[in-house]
Amino acid sequence: MFDALADRLDSAWKQLRGQNKISESNVQEALREVRRALLEADVNLQVVKDFVAEVQTKALGAEVISGVNPSQQFIKIVYDELMSVMGETNIPLANADTAPTIVLMAGLQGTGKTTATAKLALHLRKLNRTTLLVATDVYRPAAIDQLITLGKQINVPVFEMGSDANPVEIARQGVAKAKADGIDTVIIDTAGRLQIDQSMMAELAQVKEAVEPDEVLLVVDAMTGQEAANLTRTFHEQIGITGAILTKMDGDTRGGAALSVRRISGQPIKFIGVGEKVEALQPFYPDRMASRILGMGDVLTLVEKAQEEVDLSQAEELQEKILSAKFDFTDFLKQTRLMKNMGSLAGIVKLIPGMGNKISEEQLQQGETQMKRVEAMINSMTLEERRNPDLLAGSPSRRKRIAKGAGYKLDDVSKLVADFQKMRTMMQQMGQGNFPGMGGMGGMGGLGDLFGGGAPAGGGRNAPPPGWRGYQTPISSKKKKKEKKKKGFGSL
Repeated sequence: MFDALADRLDSAWKQLRGQNKISESNVQEALREVRRALLEADVNLQVVKDFVAEVQTKALGAEVISGVNPSQQFIKIVYDELMSVMGETNIPLANADTAPTIVLMAGLQGTGKTTATAKLALHLRKLNRTTLLVATDVYRPAAIDQLITLGKQINVPVFEMGSDANPVEIARQGVAKAKADGIDTVIIDTAGRLQIDQSMMAELAQVKEAVEPDEVLLVVDAMTGQEAANLTRTFHEQIGITGAILTKMDGDTRGGAALSVRRISGQPIKFIGVGEKVEALQPFYPDRMASRILGMGDVLTLVEKAQEEVDLSQAEELQEKILSAKFDFTDFLKQTRLMKNMGSLAGIVKLIPGMGNKISEEQLQQGETQMKRVEAMINSMTLEERRNPDLLAGSPSRRKRIAKGAGYKLDDVSKLVADFQKMRTMMQQMGQGNFPGMGGMGGMGGLGDLFGGGAPAGGGRNAPPPGWRGYQTPISSKKKKKEKKKKGFGSL
């Protein structure tokens, strides 16, 4: 998501590098690149015109700040304008004073509306809000069954009256059921069509009138680009919506919908779908999205993902193991699985500041493959071997058996064991406040090799964390430099 837009904007900053101030002459080429970037991202034309005009006005009127070069100042102006276009702040879901809070889901067929309904229910459950799903889509084959299946998957009850009942009556009785059971929130999944038609709009209006929802959320496919904004505006004019959920933001979308919906429709984006899994729904934060678009990463979202997966007691136990050099293959396997639960390697890397455009798609794919290979070799070990890696270091026969069981070569397993030992030593030293030079350890002190990495790392107390490419130490020999460049993310 947004990769092409980020690359284009990066070329805009280059127009101002080496300049000592922003002027009307040197800003024009940068603005031209910004315009191209937004148009290629399928941002609405009027939004592009307004955006570029605002950036130009602010850039030419900006005071030159001492110690800040023009490209950095220009990036800050673009960042602020991106936030302005997308709404500046996150607007949370309504929470009615008197229970239950009623959320009406609307949208066309194929946008992922029913799945988004279940995703929202799971999100609310994590916030300790009880939820009832109401199935009123009586037209699409198996729509009710799909919602029931998703409800069982996330342990949320579903109210339905079959496909022969009237949708308005289903919605009314579903809300009554929630009130009787003391449930906090009702989410009503309504019927969609392949395109906007009067019968769908009339039914939506009747359901809305019957249940008086606190939220009317329109589910929009982000891959429709600028048309997503026009669709949101049409629904708002005819039904009156309170916000939008953009789905498929993890797909081959160019990002135009996220930049157009608020400005064209006047309604905020409240959530974004970032994957097919039912957990893949995130609240929409304009500042974080602007940061991702500009390749600055998104540390807050990364921390939130980690907090959802990490158990504090297990983290303390792991810390003790690291300090005493008892970190073993079982612990390592837990950490790789935890990282997989947080999302794809590519998704995590793009949230780390400075990393988004430093690692190619090919390298990330190699990294994913490498993680699977490492996991296969660890799964081929006995429990005793996982808990005591030293057994493998001195036993070629054990390593040979593991290689055969995992379907890899003896050299692959030997390298895994050697890299793990280096990583364990490095982690122990770092945990004790010592940051050893890691130049001769295959990049990230063994950790990079385990994941197929080759990122250079520095030494000393202020060394960056493993995997950070923002800082690099010189390599003494040209040969080593070439080897590191070739190595990339596939070292096993």
